[in-house]
Amino acid sequence: MLVAFLVAGAFFMENLDGTVIATALPQMARTFHADPVGMNIGMTAYLLAVAVFIPISGWVADRFGARSVFAAAISIFTLSSIFCGLSNSLGQFAAMRVVQGLGGAMMVPVGRLVVLRTTQKRDLVRAIAYVTWPGLAAPIIGPPLGGFITTYASWRWIFYLNVPLGLIALALTFLWVKNEFADERTPFDGMGFGLVATASGALMYGMDLLSQPVTPWPTFGVLFGLAACLGVALVVHLRRAEFPLFQLNLLQKPTFAVTIWGGSAFRMAIGATPFLLPLMFQIGYGLNAYASGLLLLAVFAGNLAMKPATTPLLRRFGFRTALIGNGFLVALTLFACSLLSPATPKVLVVAALFAGGLTRSMQFTSLNTVGFADVPDSQMSKANALISTVQQITGGMGIAVGAIALRLATKLAPSQGPNPSVTDFQIAFAILGSLALLAILDCFSLKPDAGELVSGHRQGARA
Repeated sequence: MLVAFLVAGAFFMENLDGTVIATALPQMARTFHADPVGMNIGMTAYLLAVAVFIPISGWVADRFGARSVFAAAISIFTLSSIFCGLSNSLGQFAAMRVVQGLGGAMMVPVGRLVVLRTTQKRDLVRAIAYVTWPGLAAPIIGPPLGGFITTYASWRWIFYLNVPLGLIALALTFLWVKNEFADERTPFDGMGFGLVATASGALMYGMDLLSQPVTPWPTFGVLFGLAACLGVALVVHLRRAEFPLFQLNLLQKPTFAVTIWGGSAFRMAIGATPFLLPLMFQIGYGLNAYASGLLLLAVFAGNLAMKPATTPLLRRFGFRTALIGNGFLVALTLFACSLLSPATPKVLVVAALFAGGLTRSMQFTSLNTVGFADVPDSQMSKANALISTVQQITGGMGIAVGAIALRLATKLAPSQGPNPSVTDFQIAFAILGSLALLAILDCFSLKPDAGELVSGHRQGARA
């Protein structure tokens, strides 16, 4: 559990840096004498770097040792944070964000691999629950925290605060983490890495263009076509390669496959909410950034409140029932957001957001855990690399999906002004709820006893 807490802290720090600068962009633009809209490159460069470098995390950890790579990733992330804070131009800042993304790409997947290797199957639910919640909390806490720091100090302190956290994490890494290597070293799949890095980069950038108010359709078409062709080439390569970057035969395990297919749809639907909720509260309801941030803390409270109940619920109901039943509740909370309006009493708004935090925390922990339930130790590194890559891509696409849903809503119910109306946001949340319902279909493929060694469902029933 100590290792799980350490990785959770690293996970929180990595995910926080992906969103915390959102509210600081105007001040940073003034510092760099740049266009505030163009400052989005700081967020995009970071997310793309993480998506590109995550696929090699498993091979690097197997080759050089999990502790060595985890410690190096923390060091790179911390050092690049200092240079992000010292940047005096947009070019310098974007370059340092790429380096920071490299550290983040190694830090979280390798940290989770350490947890998987040091945790027995029966304790995996609790360990993954601790590792999961920071990734859910960071997008909620990031914008208001960034706004607070920017208002009362300087945007540079957003990055300087990573320094003491990184130093503490580095010291604890050498105290708590063993430097484990893979039993068998394999050659690096350079072709596979090149294909997945290029395909994921083209896909994420294309989705970002699709979410813009004015989409450059020719550019989007080229990027999407390139991503599709590279994806097909990647599958062909992985099936033929002697030492592939990913092992596609893992998808033959239903518990692993549900994390990839249905889990991706859930991640995109739920990942859109931290993007849509602040916009709805500020544009639709007329609240300021601080009041909007306070409301979003209800989601964070729901995330935390679910943690003690996750293991008992999975032991009582098992993965299949939990994923299906809680999946319906996730969809209901998204549909509930589509019923909110400025006239809704604040207590009901907070209750809906709190319920959303509860259910999405349960769903993410269940999906992240069941994926490793039937994976043997010899394939754990490959499985972790594939899941981490898919999670990063679909999580990043969640923001684009939210923007696309909002754009579609404005087409269905045109607004009178330049900004989306409350009705537009309500339609967008209804679209996300429908996506969450579709994701549940994949969960029906699981057997009632799926992942019982991890959930303890049958043992608990007999007891």
